[in-house]
Formats: sequence, structure tokens, C-alpha cells
Amino acid sequence: MQKCDFTVYDMIARNAGLYAGKSAIIYGDTRISFLEYQTRCDQCAAGLVKDGLTTGDRIAILSGNCDDFLILSGAAAKIGAVIVLVNFRLGEGEINYILQDSQPKCIFASLDYKDMAYKASLAVPSIQKHYLFKAESSEGDFIPFGALLSNDHPVTPPASASESLAFMIIHTAAVGGKPRGCVLSQANIMAVGFQMADLFQLNSSDCHVGTLPLFHIGGIAMTLAVMLQGGPNVIIDRFDPVVVLKQTQKERGTFFCTFPPMLAAILDAQEKQSIDASSLRRVCGMDSPDTIERFLKNNPGAAFYSLYGQTEVMPVSGCDITERPGSIGRPALLTRVAIFDDLDRELPLGEQGEICVHSPSVFLGYWNLEADSAYTSRSGWHHTGDRGRMDEAGYLYYLGRNPEKELIKPGGENVYPAEVEKVILGHGDIEEVAVIGIPDAEWGEAVLAVCVLKKGRHLKDTELIEFVASRIARYKKPKHVLFVDHLPKKAGGETDREAVKKIYALTK
Repeated sequence: MQKCDFTVYDMIARNAGLYAGKSAIIYGDTRISFLEYQTRCDQCAAGLVKDGLTTGDRIAILSGNCDDFLILSGAAAKIGAVIVLVNFRLGEGEINYILQDSQPKCIFASLDYKDMAYKASLAVPSIQKHYLFKAESSEGDFIPFGALLSNDHPVTPPASASESLAFMIIHTAAVGGKPRGCVLSQANIMAVGFQMADLFQLNSSDCHVGTLPLFHIGGIAMTLAVMLQGGPNVIIDRFDPVVVLKQTQKERGTFFCTFPPMLAAILDAQEKQSIDASSLRRVCGMDSPDTIERFLKNNPGAAFYSLYGQTEVMPVSGCDITERPGSIGRPALLTRVAIFDDLDRELPLGEQGEICVHSPSVFLGYWNLEADSAYTSRSGWHHTGDRGRMDEAGYLYYLGRNPEKELIKPGGENVYPAEVEKVILGHGDIEEVAVIGIPDAEWGEAVLAVCVLKKGRHLKDTELIEFVASRIARYKKPKHVLFVDHLPKKAGGETDREAVKKIYALTK
């Protein structure tokens, strides 16, 4: 019996039949119907095949949000290619590493990131062609995206373009100093969309205002969730609180997702300008209790949903925050959550341990990192590296991170101390360093670097902060630097990170 797959492209084709004339994508003054979206995906797929792309080939995207981004993604799904989503906030060295790691055959960029994309591609021989989104003519070695669209070679999805093969690679923060590429299949991505649509009770009357970048799993997840239901996606090229509110008013937007300090900025704009956001039904993400309370007061017809997940599995859980205050919700549709001890044994309800997950949205593994993939999926469960507990009603509570993970999340982005420490130790004046996360009213968490200078050396905190910012993504740089005489040590001589946290976490 032939296996029946249902791919992202199948979803696009289904919607073209069910919602043909309805707007699927709204980008500025451009409105693309569901039927037009399929047509453009078909044309793009034909152009990719004509230019030599096939199943399994990687396609790098370094771009702000735009309609072309979604058209290319749909075309890649049709031919079984793999899109590599590159975070444009990263530093030059990080982008170079991601391209060298994934070895894409071509790269697509928006105008803002054209030079960055071209410079990075020079060190990657696998990149044969450069394409430019939203361009009317060639610019240097970049071919305008529109020139790729072709009617000459209609493409039938190949049998090898399976839902179970790699479709998307998103590199996460560097646990051991190098970014790790999370590999997601089309089946994973479809599951994410179904689960998000169920969690937020979306239907074809919903309209998503895209506040998050499409290189982020949250941006992709929200976009796909409403698309699956036949609702429109309003694409915003980059976050602007006034634009978010105006598009919400104009298109009767019903939901969006934020990370600190985005929602606070939206509320500031809402209080200063008379913009009608009464169509909003819900907002999701994470934020401070004060900001959430302010949002609910200013938008009485909307709800705020807590949402827990990670690039490797999105979503794990979520709920209206009023449903079970303090929790991060119940497990998503088709998702099992268990709490394991340090020996990978399931614990009874109420006990604290590592949050582990079974779900069709769990990723395939890390790109070219078999050992890391095996460790994360040991015992047949995805190990999140986060700690939590579950109550008798199945609500999950987040209790922090495993020591091995040591993740800091300023504004929803992932920062691993080891990566920042490696950069700081490259400064000639630094002898030792420990990087920790500390509470921050604006960003949720902030990066603190506790440093020991080499004997006789002098260094300003601002100089060290800029040194780090010049080498990795600016959101990873320390917000605070402390210079101390020594760091606490364990019996074996290594830095006692827990002691550093206890001594210095509340100093700022």
C-alpha cells in the first residue's frame, strides 16, 4: 500500500480550493489570495527546479519578513528542498558558521541584508546563486526574486518530497560555543500549526498580525496556524508597535505573539494614540505580570495566553493565564509531557524534575550532530533541559533550567553563557569569567558577566560590552559587567556557577 503523506504544499493546495479568493497574505499594499499563493508557489518551484534545485538541497534565507519569504517556503515544500532560516540579528561570524554548517546551494536575501548575505556566502563554495526579495532588477550578483518565477516548467511534487524528510533548519543558541541546527520535517511543521490552531481556538475568521520574525519558530508557528484554518496573515517586515496597532485596526487582526519588551511598547503606543484594537481576541507569549495586567485592562475583549515551547518542539503547553495562574498550561494537542528524574525515570505528579515530551512536533534532530541528537532524545523522549512539575489536573509549571543548559532569554532570544564566555576570554585583559542571567524589568532576563582581570590590567565595562557586541549578535552582549578579584571555585578547581549566581545575581 502506498503511504499517504500530507505536506505543507498539500495544505497550500487545499486552501486554494477552499478559500480561493480570500486573502492569504497581506504585505503592505499587496494582497495575495489563497489561489494566487498556490500559483506563485508553483511558479517559484518551477524556477527552483529550472535552476537545478532538487529534494534535499538547502536554501538559505537571510531576510526580514515579506510575502516572497512565504512563497519561497511553499515552493521548497513542493520540491522537497530544505530552507535554512538565518537570524539576521546574528554577528558576521555566526552567520558564516551557519552557512558553512548547512552548505546551501543558493541564498535569498532582502535588500537590508543583501551585503551581509553576499559577504558571508563568499566563504561557502556550495552557494551557486544569489536572489533578492522585493527587487525589480538585478543588483550585483543578486537575481530579483520575480525572475525566478516560471510557468515554463510545471513541477509535479516528487515522490521523494515526503513529509517525514528535513524541511527546515533553524539554528539555536550555542550550547557548546557553536549554533546547533534544529532539523524540522514538514510533518513536524504541520503538527506545530495544528497544535497552535487548537490551543488558540483559531478558525477561518481569525487574522494573524505577524509581530515575530519568520526566521523564528514562533513566527513560523503562528503564521502556519492561521493559514491552516483559512485565515489571513498580515506580514510586517520588522516590529514597529504603531504599525502593529494600525494593521490590527485596518485588517481587524484577532491575535499576535510577543516577547518582552514588545507588548509594553505596543501598550505605550496604544495609550498615546487613538487606534482601535478591539478586534483582538488573544495575545500569547511571555511577559511580566504588570505588563499582562495592563494589557488586559486596556483590551478587555482579549485574553493573554502563556505559551511554553522551544525550537525543538513547539508548542509543549499553553493556556489562558487566568485558567491556572502560575502555570504554563496543559500539554498541547497530541502531546504527552512527563517529568523525569536525573536517571531518566518518570516521576509522580507533583514532583520536580526535567520536562520531557512526546509529540509529532518534536524535531528530527540536530544537523550533523548525532551525539547531541541522541542525548536529547534518550529514553525515547525529547529532553527539554528545563525543569518543572505537573499538578493533579495536568497543568505544567516551569521551575528553571537544568545546570547543563544554563540558558538566558533576553527578550525571547536564546543566549548560552558558554558562547558569551568564549568571546570574553578572547579579550586580552580577561583572566576568568562567568556569565549568568539576572532578572530584568524590560527584557525579562539580562546577561551579566562577572570577570576577573589579568594582573595589572584595566578595562571599562563599556569597552568589554562593545567588544562582545562586535563579535556575536548584539542581543547576546552583557547588559552588565562586574569586575571582581576572584570567582568562587568547586573542589576540582572549576568555577562554581551556582555560587556565582547566589553572590552576584541580585547585584544589579
